[in-house]
Amino acid sequence: MTQYRSANEARSKAGGAPENCPLAKRQLNGVTPPFDAKQQYVSNQGAHKFVAPSGNDQRGPCPGLNAMANHGYLPYNGVGTITDFINGCQEALGMGADIATVLAVYGAVFDGDLTSYSIGGPHPSLLNLGGPLNTPQGLSGSNNKYEGEWEFGGSRRAYKIPRPTFPRINSKQPLLLQRTLRRSYSSTSGVGFTYRFMGNKSAEHPTGLLDGETLKAFYSVTGDYPNFKYTPGYEKFPDNWYKRNLVDYYTIPYVVEDSVIMEAQYPEFFSVGGNTGKTNSFVGVNPSDLTGGVFNADSLLEGNNMFCYGLQASVQEAPDILSGLFTDVSAALNKLTSAVNPVASSLGCPKLDSINKAQFNMRNDMDYTRVVKEMGGVVL
Repeated sequence: MTQYRSANEARSKAGGAPENCPLAKRQLNGVTPPFDAKQQYVSNQGAHKFVAPSGNDQRGPCPGLNAMANHGYLPYNGVGTITDFINGCQEALGMGADIATVLAVYGAVFDGDLTSYSIGGPHPSLLNLGGPLNTPQGLSGSNNKYEGEWEFGGSRRAYKIPRPTFPRINSKQPLLLQRTLRRSYSSTSGVGFTYRFMGNKSAEHPTGLLDGETLKAFYSVTGDYPNFKYTPGYEKFPDNWYKRNLVDYYTIPYVVEDSVIMEAQYPEFFSVGGNTGKTNSFVGVNPSDLTGGVFNADSLLEGNNMFCYGLQASVQEAPDILSGLFTDVSAALNKLTSAVNPVASSLGCPKLDSINKAQFNMRNDMDYTRVVKEMGGVVL
Protein backbone atom coordinates (compact mmCIF):
# COMPACT_ATOMS: atom_id res chain seq x y z
CA MET A 1 0.00 0.00 0.00
CA THR A 2 1.34 3.44 -0.88
CA GLN A 3 2.46 5.65 1.98
CA TYR A 4 2.41 9.37 1.20
CA ARG A 5 5.51 10.77 2.85
CA SER A 6 4.67 14.46 2.80
CA ALA A 7 1.73 16.44 4.12
CA ASN A 8 1.08 17.94 0.69
CA GLU A 9 0.92 14.51 -0.95
CA ALA A 10 -1.51 13.24 1.64
CA ARG A 11 -3.55 16.44 1.51
CA SER A 12 -3.91 16.29 -2.28
CA LYS A 13 -5.16 12.70 -2.07
CA ALA A 14 -7.70 13.61 0.62
CA GLY A 15 -9.23 16.60 -1.10
CA GLY A 16 -7.27 19.52 0.30
CA ALA A 17 -7.54 21.97 3.19
CA PRO A 18 -9.79 25.01 3.56
CA GLU A 19 -8.29 27.93 1.66
CA ASN A 20 -8.85 30.33 4.54
CA CYS A 21 -10.90 30.95 7.63
CA PRO A 22 -11.76 34.65 7.78
CA LEU A 23 -12.98 36.06 11.08
CA ALA A 24 -16.13 37.16 9.28
CA LYS A 25 -17.24 33.53 9.20
CA ARG A 26 -16.80 33.08 12.94
CA GLN A 27 -19.77 31.65 14.81
CA LEU A 28 -21.51 34.23 16.99
CA ASN A 29 -20.88 33.97 20.71
CA GLY A 30 -23.57 31.93 22.45
CA VAL A 31 -24.93 30.46 19.22
CA THR A 32 -24.72 26.70 18.80
CA PRO A 33 -22.51 25.91 15.81
CA PRO A 34 -23.90 23.80 12.96
CA PHE A 35 -22.69 20.26 12.32
CA ASP A 36 -21.80 19.08 8.83
CA ALA A 37 -20.47 15.54 8.91
CA LYS A 38 -18.92 15.68 5.43
CA GLN A 39 -17.14 18.97 6.03
CA GLN A 40 -15.97 18.19 9.58
CA TYR A 41 -14.86 14.57 9.24
CA VAL A 42 -11.13 14.08 9.79
CA SER A 43 -9.92 10.95 8.07
CA ASN A 44 -7.52 8.50 9.70
CA GLN A 45 -7.69 6.10 6.74
CA GLY A 46 -6.17 5.84 3.27
CA ALA A 47 -3.85 8.78 2.61
CA HIS A 48 -4.18 9.70 6.28
CA LYS A 49 -3.78 6.29 7.85
CA PHE A 50 -1.59 6.07 10.92
CA VAL A 51 2.13 5.64 10.21
CA ALA A 52 4.32 5.17 13.27
CA PRO A 53 7.39 7.41 13.50
CA SER A 54 10.73 5.83 12.67
CA GLY A 55 14.37 6.73 12.11
CA ASN A 56 14.87 10.49 12.40
CA ASP A 57 11.12 11.26 12.56
CA GLN A 58 10.48 13.82 15.29
CA ARG A 59 7.69 13.77 17.86
CA GLY A 60 7.49 16.05 20.86
CA PRO A 61 5.46 17.84 23.53
CA CYS A 62 2.23 18.56 21.60
CA PRO A 63 -0.07 15.54 21.19
CA GLY A 64 -2.09 17.29 18.50
CA LEU A 65 0.95 17.99 16.33
CA ASN A 66 2.22 14.45 16.90
CA ALA A 67 -1.10 13.02 15.73
CA MET A 68 -1.07 15.30 12.69
CA ALA A 69 2.39 14.07 11.69
CA ASN A 70 1.44 10.43 12.26
CA HIS A 71 -1.52 10.84 9.91
CA GLY A 72 0.12 12.99 7.24
CA TYR A 73 -1.53 16.30 8.11
CA LEU A 74 2.03 17.45 8.74
CA PRO A 75 5.15 15.95 7.16
CA TYR A 76 5.75 12.49 8.62
CA ASN A 77 9.27 13.44 9.66
CA GLY A 78 7.86 16.02 12.08
CA VAL A 79 9.52 19.02 10.42
CA GLY A 80 7.20 21.45 8.70
CA THR A 81 7.22 24.86 7.09
CA ILE A 82 5.12 27.75 8.33
CA THR A 83 2.62 26.96 5.56
CA ASP A 84 2.51 23.28 6.56
CA PHE A 85 1.51 24.21 10.09
CA ILE A 86 -1.05 26.83 9.05
CA ASN A 87 -2.79 24.53 6.56
CA GLY A 88 -2.47 21.39 8.68
CA CYS A 89 -3.95 22.96 11.82
CA GLN A 90 -6.94 24.23 9.88
CA GLU A 91 -7.50 20.99 8.03
CA ALA A 92 -7.07 18.58 10.92
CA LEU A 93 -8.17 20.57 13.97
CA GLY A 94 -10.42 23.41 12.88
CA MET A 95 -7.98 26.07 14.06
CA GLY A 96 -8.46 29.56 12.68
CA ALA A 97 -5.92 30.88 10.21
CA ASP A 98 -5.13 33.82 12.50
CA ILE A 99 -3.98 31.82 15.49
CA ALA A 100 -2.44 29.12 13.30
CA THR A 101 -0.30 31.79 11.65
CA VAL A 102 0.88 33.29 14.93
CA LEU A 103 1.77 29.89 16.36
CA ALA A 104 3.52 28.75 13.18
CA VAL A 105 5.63 31.89 13.03
CA TYR A 106 6.48 31.64 16.73
CA GLY A 107 7.64 28.08 16.18
CA ALA A 108 9.77 28.97 13.18
CA VAL A 109 11.35 31.96 14.91
CA PHE A 110 12.05 30.53 18.36
CA ASP A 111 12.44 26.84 17.57
CA GLY A 112 13.50 26.65 13.92
CA ASP A 113 15.32 28.38 11.11
CA LEU A 114 12.72 31.13 10.44
CA THR A 115 10.94 29.08 7.77
CA SER A 116 10.51 25.62 9.35
CA TYR A 117 10.71 23.90 12.72
CA SER A 118 10.60 20.48 14.32
CA ILE A 119 7.70 19.37 16.51
CA GLY A 120 10.25 17.34 18.48
CA GLY A 121 13.99 17.79 18.86
CA PRO A 122 16.82 18.81 16.51
CA HIS A 123 16.54 17.38 13.01
CA PRO A 124 19.27 17.01 10.35
CA SER A 125 17.25 18.98 7.81
CA LEU A 126 17.50 22.10 9.99
CA LEU A 127 21.24 22.08 10.64
CA ASN A 128 22.80 25.52 10.29
CA LEU A 129 20.03 27.01 8.17
CA GLY A 130 18.72 30.56 8.38
CA GLY A 131 21.68 31.96 10.31
CA PRO A 132 21.11 30.42 13.75
CA LEU A 133 24.07 30.31 16.12
CA ASN A 134 23.29 26.73 17.04
CA THR A 135 21.20 23.87 15.68
CA PRO A 136 17.48 24.73 16.05
CA GLN A 137 16.22 22.67 18.97
CA GLY A 138 12.55 22.23 18.02
CA LEU A 139 9.67 22.22 20.46
CA SER A 140 11.16 19.54 22.70
CA GLY A 141 14.44 21.38 23.10
CA SER A 142 12.95 24.74 23.94
CA ASN A 143 10.07 24.04 26.28
CA ASN A 144 11.05 26.98 28.50
CA LYS A 145 9.78 29.25 25.74
CA TYR A 146 6.30 27.75 25.99
CA GLU A 147 5.96 26.58 29.59
CA GLY A 148 4.03 28.59 32.16
CA GLU A 149 6.91 28.80 34.62
CA TRP A 150 10.62 29.39 34.53
CA GLU A 151 12.76 26.77 36.21
CA PHE A 152 16.17 28.28 36.74
CA GLY A 153 19.07 25.94 36.13
CA GLY A 154 17.08 23.04 34.77
CA SER A 155 14.40 21.91 32.37
CA ARG A 156 11.19 19.98 32.82
CA ARG A 157 10.19 17.44 30.21
CA ALA A 158 6.65 18.64 30.59
CA TYR A 159 5.14 16.47 27.91
CA LYS A 160 5.87 13.16 29.61
CA ILE A 161 2.71 11.59 31.01
CA PRO A 162 1.57 11.96 33.72
CA ARG A 163 2.11 15.66 33.40
CA PRO A 164 2.41 17.67 36.63
CA THR A 165 0.21 20.68 37.23
CA PHE A 166 1.31 23.95 38.77
CA PRO A 167 -1.77 25.56 40.32
CA ARG A 168 0.16 28.27 42.20
CA ILE A 169 2.72 30.75 40.98
CA ASN A 170 4.88 30.67 44.13
CA SER A 171 7.05 27.94 42.69
CA LYS A 172 9.76 25.91 44.38
CA GLN A 173 12.22 27.77 42.18
CA PRO A 174 13.80 30.75 44.01
CA LEU A 175 14.42 32.62 40.73
CA LEU A 176 11.04 32.01 39.17
CA LEU A 177 10.10 34.62 36.57
CA GLN A 178 6.60 34.88 35.14
CA ARG A 179 6.27 37.36 32.40
CA THR A 180 3.77 38.19 29.72
CA LEU A 181 2.05 36.21 27.01
CA ARG A 182 1.86 33.04 29.08
CA ARG A 183 -0.38 34.83 31.51
CA SER A 184 -2.85 36.07 28.90
CA TYR A 185 -2.77 33.46 26.20
CA SER A 186 -0.53 30.44 26.61
CA SER A 187 -1.90 29.42 30.01
CA THR A 188 -5.35 29.46 28.45
CA SER A 189 -4.14 27.52 25.45
CA GLY A 190 -2.39 24.85 27.47
CA VAL A 191 -5.63 24.04 29.22
CA GLY A 192 -8.25 25.03 26.66
CA PHE A 193 -6.76 23.55 23.51
CA THR A 194 -7.29 20.01 24.77
CA TYR A 195 -11.05 20.37 24.94
CA ARG A 196 -11.54 22.98 22.22
CA PHE A 197 -9.76 20.91 19.60
CA MET A 198 -9.94 17.28 20.75
CA GLY A 199 -13.61 17.17 21.68
CA ASN A 200 -15.46 15.09 19.07
CA LYS A 201 -18.16 17.11 17.32
CA SER A 202 -21.51 15.60 16.32
CA ALA A 203 -25.11 16.58 15.70
CA GLU A 204 -25.82 15.72 19.33
CA HIS A 205 -22.70 17.49 20.60
CA PRO A 206 -21.89 20.23 18.04
CA THR A 207 -19.47 21.95 20.44
CA GLY A 208 -17.70 18.69 21.15
CA LEU A 209 -17.65 15.76 23.56
CA LEU A 210 -14.31 14.73 25.03
CA ASP A 211 -14.60 11.24 26.43
CA GLY A 212 -11.92 8.95 27.77
CA GLU A 213 -11.37 6.94 24.61
CA THR A 214 -10.91 10.06 22.49
CA LEU A 215 -8.48 11.51 24.99
CA LYS A 216 -6.52 8.24 25.14
CA ALA A 217 -6.11 8.18 21.35
CA PHE A 218 -4.79 11.74 21.21
CA TYR A 219 -2.43 11.14 24.12
CA SER A 220 -1.20 7.74 22.93
CA VAL A 221 -2.57 5.87 25.92
CA THR A 222 -3.86 2.30 25.69
CA GLY A 223 -5.31 -0.16 28.17
CA ASP A 224 -7.84 0.32 30.92
CA TYR A 225 -7.58 1.80 34.37
CA PRO A 226 -5.43 1.19 36.34
CA ASN A 227 -3.29 -0.52 33.69
CA PHE A 228 -2.80 2.37 31.31
CA LYS A 229 0.19 2.31 28.97
CA TYR A 230 1.69 5.40 27.41
CA THR A 231 3.66 5.08 24.16
CA PRO A 232 5.42 8.38 23.34
CA GLY A 233 5.00 9.54 19.77
CA TYR A 234 2.13 7.24 18.80
CA GLU A 235 -0.65 9.80 19.12
CA LYS A 236 -3.61 9.18 16.80
CA PHE A 237 -6.81 10.67 15.45
CA PRO A 238 -9.67 8.49 16.75
CA ASP A 239 -12.03 6.67 14.42
CA ASN A 240 -15.13 8.63 13.42
CA TRP A 241 -13.73 11.90 14.70
CA TYR A 242 -15.05 15.32 13.62
CA LYS A 243 -13.37 18.71 14.03
CA ARG A 244 -14.92 22.15 14.54
CA ASN A 245 -17.26 23.49 11.85
CA LEU A 246 -15.78 26.00 9.40
CA VAL A 247 -17.93 28.85 10.79
CA ASP A 248 -16.80 27.87 14.29
CA TYR A 249 -13.03 27.52 13.72
CA TYR A 250 -11.15 28.39 16.90
CA THR A 251 -9.78 31.88 16.28
CA ILE A 252 -8.04 34.49 18.40
CA PRO A 253 -11.31 36.12 19.56
CA TYR A 254 -12.22 32.72 21.03
CA VAL A 255 -8.85 32.59 22.79
CA VAL A 256 -9.52 36.04 24.24
CA GLU A 257 -12.92 34.91 25.52
CA ASP A 258 -11.44 31.81 27.11
CA SER A 259 -8.68 33.93 28.64
CA VAL A 260 -11.24 36.20 30.30
CA ILE A 261 -13.02 33.19 31.77
CA MET A 262 -9.78 31.66 33.04
CA GLU A 263 -8.58 34.96 34.43
CA ALA A 264 -11.74 35.26 36.53
CA GLN A 265 -11.32 31.76 37.96
CA TYR A 266 -7.52 31.58 38.21
CA PRO A 267 -6.09 35.12 38.48
CA GLU A 268 -2.72 33.73 39.62
CA PHE A 269 -2.11 32.45 36.09
CA PHE A 270 -2.12 36.05 34.87
CA SER A 271 0.21 37.51 37.49
CA VAL A 272 3.47 38.98 36.24
CA GLY A 273 6.54 39.12 38.45
CA GLY A 274 8.98 36.80 40.15
CA ASN A 275 10.49 35.37 43.30
CA THR A 276 13.19 37.36 45.08
CA GLY A 277 15.76 34.62 45.60
CA LYS A 278 13.85 32.27 47.86
CA THR A 279 10.76 30.13 47.47
CA ASN A 280 7.28 31.55 48.01
CA SER A 281 8.52 35.14 47.81
CA PHE A 282 6.64 36.23 44.70
CA VAL A 283 6.64 39.97 44.00
CA GLY A 284 4.27 41.31 41.39
CA VAL A 285 5.09 43.92 38.76
CA ASN A 286 2.90 46.97 38.34
CA PRO A 287 1.56 46.83 34.76
CA SER A 288 1.69 50.62 34.46
CA ASP A 289 5.38 50.71 35.44
CA LEU A 290 6.11 47.83 33.07
CA THR A 291 4.33 49.32 30.05
CA GLY A 292 5.01 53.03 30.54
CA GLY A 293 1.38 53.69 31.37
CA VAL A 294 -0.09 52.06 28.24
CA PHE A 295 -1.79 49.47 30.44
CA ASN A 296 -2.65 49.51 34.14
CA ALA A 297 -4.24 47.05 36.55
CA ASP A 298 -7.75 48.29 35.74
CA SER A 299 -7.43 48.67 31.97
CA LEU A 300 -5.97 45.17 31.62
CA LEU A 301 -9.35 43.82 32.69
CA GLU A 302 -11.17 45.68 29.92
CA GLY A 303 -12.02 44.22 26.52
CA ASN A 304 -9.10 42.55 24.73
CA ASN A 305 -6.43 44.38 26.71
CA MET A 306 -4.99 41.44 28.62
CA PHE A 307 -4.36 39.56 25.40
CA CYS A 308 -3.15 42.72 23.66
CA TYR A 309 -0.65 43.34 26.42
CA GLY A 310 0.78 39.84 26.28
CA LEU A 311 0.85 39.67 22.51
CA GLN A 312 2.78 42.91 22.06
CA ALA A 313 5.05 42.47 25.08
CA SER A 314 6.23 39.18 23.61
CA VAL A 315 7.66 41.14 20.68
CA GLN A 316 9.33 43.62 23.03
CA GLU A 317 10.95 40.77 24.95
CA ALA A 318 12.01 38.85 21.86
CA PRO A 319 15.38 40.53 21.14
CA ASP A 320 16.85 39.27 24.43
CA ILE A 321 16.04 35.71 23.42
CA LEU A 322 16.80 35.96 19.74
CA SER A 323 20.26 37.34 20.44
CA GLY A 324 21.15 33.92 21.79
CA LEU A 325 19.70 32.14 18.77
CA PHE A 326 20.74 34.17 15.71
CA THR A 327 23.79 36.10 14.63
CA ASP A 328 21.47 38.80 13.26
CA VAL A 329 18.10 39.08 15.03
CA SER A 330 16.54 41.51 12.55
CA ALA A 331 15.08 38.91 10.17
CA ALA A 332 13.61 36.89 13.04
CA LEU A 333 12.18 39.97 14.73
CA ASN A 334 10.66 41.21 11.47
CA LYS A 335 8.97 37.87 10.86
CA LEU A 336 7.57 37.82 14.40
CA THR A 337 6.35 41.40 14.13
CA SER A 338 4.67 40.71 10.78
CA ALA A 339 2.62 37.96 12.42
CA VAL A 340 1.73 39.87 15.59
CA ASN A 341 0.93 43.35 14.27
CA PRO A 342 -2.10 42.40 12.11
CA VAL A 343 -3.62 40.54 15.05
CA ALA A 344 -3.05 43.44 17.41
CA SER A 345 -4.57 45.81 14.85
CA SER A 346 -7.65 43.63 14.33
CA LEU A 347 -8.25 43.59 18.09
CA GLY A 348 -7.89 47.36 18.39
CA CYS A 349 -4.96 47.02 20.79
CA PRO A 350 -3.41 50.10 22.43
CA LYS A 351 0.09 50.33 20.94
CA LEU A 352 2.86 49.07 23.22
CA ASP A 353 6.24 50.34 21.98
CA SER A 354 8.43 49.14 24.86
CA ILE A 355 8.52 47.46 28.25
CA ASN A 356 10.61 48.39 31.27
CA LYS A 357 12.66 45.22 31.70
CA ALA A 358 14.24 46.54 34.89
CA GLN A 359 10.93 45.77 36.59
CA PHE A 360 11.90 42.09 36.49
CA ASN A 361 15.02 42.62 38.58
CA MET A 362 13.45 41.19 41.71
CA ARG A 363 16.77 41.32 43.58
CA ASN A 364 19.56 43.89 43.52
CA ASP A 365 22.00 41.30 42.15
CA MET A 366 19.59 39.87 39.58
CA ASP A 367 20.21 40.92 36.02
CA TYR A 368 17.24 40.38 33.73
CA THR A 369 19.21 39.68 30.55
CA ARG A 370 21.63 37.30 32.30
CA VAL A 371 18.78 35.30 33.83
CA VAL A 372 16.92 35.11 30.52
CA LYS A 373 19.98 33.79 28.66
CA GLU A 374 21.00 31.35 31.38
CA MET A 375 17.51 29.92 31.47
CA GLY A 376 17.78 29.27 27.75
CA GLY A 377 14.26 30.34 26.86
CA VAL A 378 11.51 32.83 27.34
CA VAL A 379 8.03 32.62 28.81
CA LEU A 380 5.99 34.12 26.01
